[in-house]
Amino acid sequence: MNRFYVVLAVVAIVLGVVVFALLRTGGGGASAAAAGTPPTVADDGFRGYTLGPGTARVEITEYLDFECPVCASFATIQMPTITEQLINTGKVRWRFRDYPLPIHKYSRFAAHAAQCAGAQGRYFEMQDQLFEHHQWAQTGRDPSGLFRDLAQTAGVNLTAYDACMKEGKYAQRIEYSRQEGDSLRVDGTPTFFVNGRKLEFRRLPGSDDFKVIVDSVIAHAPPPQPTEMQRQHQHPAP
Repeated sequence: MNRFYVVLAVVAIVLGVVVFALLRTGGGGASAAAAGTPPTVADDGFRGYTLGPGTARVEITEYLDFECPVCASFATIQMPTITEQLINTGKVRWRFRDYPLPIHKYSRFAAHAAQCAGAQGRYFEMQDQLFEHHQWAQTGRDPSGLFRDLAQTAGVNLTAYDACMKEGKYAQRIEYSRQEGDSLRVDGTPTFFVNGRKLEFRRLPGSDDFKVIVDSVIAHAPPPQPTEMQRQHQHPAP
């Protein structure tokens, strides 16, 4: 009888260890190349994905961390209005830069998933998926399988995505962006720059705050200089 209970206890312990491991890993494994800091960093010339026209009078750069709950809140609550009022109207070009915080275990991995989707023209679709399904950031579990499902929902080719993630193809790009943020004294996420000037807030800014800032910048900016074609049209040759 005692032997039965000993065996039962051993089985229970083994099952407990297995279940704990599965909960920790989510049944998969985040590629170390995509999830970790690369041993070397090189500038590939990439400066972030953008929304809005290149002719916009105002450029806003956002340094974000995909695991950051405040970034997720801003993306899902404030950005739709900002997009409608400022980006789609041609006033603002919005640039996204990665700034994975060291306190977040899977922030680099999420940034890499977004970059791999971006290589297929699906960055913004993947960004939406990562922020709209942000519960992954609170579980502490390896999100590899979930990210793959989100990538599929975003319209990403999974064969290319898997190869990109395994290789850690954009790890240096992400680390370069983080180091760039350090040089600009980014000290948290999200951090915003308007035409190169860092914005300081005591709270998370909303769409109304950005509308006021953008309208003020445009109102005080010098008028755009006419292009050569416009000058020729205004003063035709004799």
